[in-house]
Amino acid sequence: MSVFIHSTAEVDPGATVGQDTKVWNQAQLREGCVVGNYCNIGKNCYIDFDVKIGNRVKIQNNVSIFHGVQIEDEVFIGPSVTFTNDFYPRACSSEWEICPTTVKRGSSIGANATIICGNTIGEYAMVGAGSVITQDVPPYALVVGNPARQIGWVCECGGRLDTKGYCTKCGRYYEEFKQ
Repeated sequence: MSVFIHSTAEVDPGATVGQDTKVWNQAQLREGCVVGNYCNIGKNCYIDFDVKIGNRVKIQNNVSIFHGVQIEDEVFIGPSVTFTNDFYPRACSSEWEICPTTVKRGSSIGANATIICGNTIGEYAMVGAGSVITQDVPPYALVVGNPARQIGWVCECGGRLDTKGYCTKCGRYYEEFKQ
């Protein structure tokens, strides 16, 4: 088992870090969080207590993942993405109500996106850079904007699907997404 934890990273003894995972400088992993195998946690990332992260997940620099978030396998999270976890946060309130968020297998979230709590990002979906997710994202959907809206479909390889359901990158065909 080979785990790399940078000397400036802060990993709580109650956190679990899977084999061949790398945790880079100034990252913080809180108690009870679980990070799977073959992950890459970038510089200055914050992973809150009890967060669950699957295998082969890549989290770029400056990402904040708060309590209540679950990330499945093979997810890409771009730089400076932020997840929220409470609809009514107040500095002087003890009545935090955590609202769970799930990021499904194979999806990608572009740089500087904000994921409002209570939503699910579907399998292999792609969230454009700077987007704000305010509702569930269907599997294989391509969404952009603030608030994010669907503008198309994507392949598992990340390529955009044409109107006939073919991936413009690898040529794979998706009958269910032809228009």
